[in-house]
Amino acid sequence: MNILTIENLTHSYSERKLFDDTSFYLEEGEKVGIIGINGTGKSTLLNIIAGNIVPDEGKVTIANKVIIEMLSQHPSFDDNETVIHYVMTDVPKDEDMFAVEAEAKAMLQTFGLTDYDELTCHMSGGQRKKIALVRTLLSGADILILDEPTNHLDNEMSTWLENYLKDYKKSVIMVTHDRYFLDSVSDRIVELDKGKIYSYNTNYSGFLELKAEREEMAVSTDSKKANLLRNELKWVMRGAKARSTKQKARLMRYEELKNRKRPEQDSEIELSSISTRLGRTTVEINNLSKAYGDRHIINDFNYIFLKNDRIGIVGPNGCGKTTLLKLIMGIVEPDEGEIVIGQTVKIGYYAQEISTRKEDGISFMDPEIRVIDYIKNTAEYVKTRDGSLSASQMLDKFLFPPREQYSLIKKLSGGEKRRLNLLRVLMEAPNVLILDEPTTGLDLGGREIALRALSRVGAEQSDRAVILVTHRLEEIPQGFDHVAIMGRITGNEADAYADNVAGNDPAPGTIVYTGDLEHGFTSERLSQVFGLDLKVTHANGRWNAYAV
Repeated sequence: MNILTIENLTHSYSERKLFDDTSFYLEEGEKVGIIGINGTGKSTLLNIIAGNIVPDEGKVTIANKVIIEMLSQHPSFDDNETVIHYVMTDVPKDEDMFAVEAEAKAMLQTFGLTDYDELTCHMSGGQRKKIALVRTLLSGADILILDEPTNHLDNEMSTWLENYLKDYKKSVIMVTHDRYFLDSVSDRIVELDKGKIYSYNTNYSGFLELKAEREEMAVSTDSKKANLLRNELKWVMRGAKARSTKQKARLMRYEELKNRKRPEQDSEIELSSISTRLGRTTVEINNLSKAYGDRHIINDFNYIFLKNDRIGIVGPNGCGKTTLLKLIMGIVEPDEGEIVIGQTVKIGYYAQEISTRKEDGISFMDPEIRVIDYIKNTAEYVKTRDGSLSASQMLDKFLFPPREQYSLIKKLSGGEKRRLNLLRVLMEAPNVLILDEPTTGLDLGGREIALRALSRVGAEQSDRAVILVTHRLEEIPQGFDHVAIMGRITGNEADAYADNVAGNDPAPGTIVYTGDLEHGFTSERLSQVFGLDLKVTHANGRWNAYAV
């Protein structure tokens, strides 16, 4: 039984047509994953379903008494509201509030949130997203709409959410860049592609096979069209007179074939650029410690980043990865210790989120300026291996064609803003590149494109050091052969795994392993670090860890 139907959907955003006379449906109890490259309208479709956006054309029909609850990418908050009050807001009034509150607290604990009376304004962006997720789950809605629900979740949290949604008896519509999560939870994949909606009654793995078949058919059809066009062209060039109805029809057929669009191929992001010279000293961290009140984030941290380092920093949420980067950048001050930055070091910092504050520097985006002006604020030209390229040429390499370069930033999707911000960071030609969860906010296609691009960065022959922070093994690209694991395992256990542990009984922010990936990414070690039985695999140059 369909509980939601959208017919003849047409909708444009600025000059871009997102949907062109297409349709969507949802059956009771379905788990639907929506995918497509950034800018194809995934979040717009979710907001149309939720009733937050009225489409230009088309009819949205929702079954009687169906309740919809949406988790947006950027949830809104009342800053004077406590965590527990916020998550209980949408709970139906006829529910047992004591039982629901107990469930709410259990969920919050799962996501590492234990101060239920804390004001939401004191929480980080990642913590606020988790709180909003709990609120959405507690609503018990007939249709849950989840826009990037696994952002800011580590393996343990993602596994919990995965199991929760698989057991959820009602309908779920989700957009996520986590392909393993999508593969496990969804029973139907909906792809947005060039204004149309394609439905596949399978999970993500099945979708990849079916899409490959569809694209092969498109290429085959295009090849047949090309042969047909050549024959028609020969006929036209012979100068056949268009006197008869038959001849006129043949000329019309030729014009139709000539003007028909060829199948479009997805583009790739080009990350090659020339970094500035890097001297002997890069970044040295000595006896670094940082706490917020009684909560110790970084504890006696020591590390030296070297030239040409390609290092991944992994660990569970809350172990201090992002705080470490902010300390290196000077955004926050350490309680103890020092950070020595070499005189020739030029750091490029790609933060987790686009900032709304001017004081946050390069991560700030003024929504009222044009795309090209945002890049030109850094440089008009940049040296690359292909020679000197203009800001416009670099934008084109980053999948912003000329017609989009003069659009206002506020008209971009979240993923497009992230991609634009990455370009600006690289335009500064940093010789130390810091990437904090670089695929956050990117769709599946954009995520894979970014990882392939990072693999090329990892393989490049230069002095540039690249530091990648992530909590997902599969997001460490090829070319990165060194890892630092941060965690909370006991000293004796750590000593059993590696010779280079950072002392007994490490606190949050302590490196429990540093070395090559092969010896670092073992099932035993990561199970201890993440507090969950994990199976680690390595295939086709990609690592993965999943719960067993």
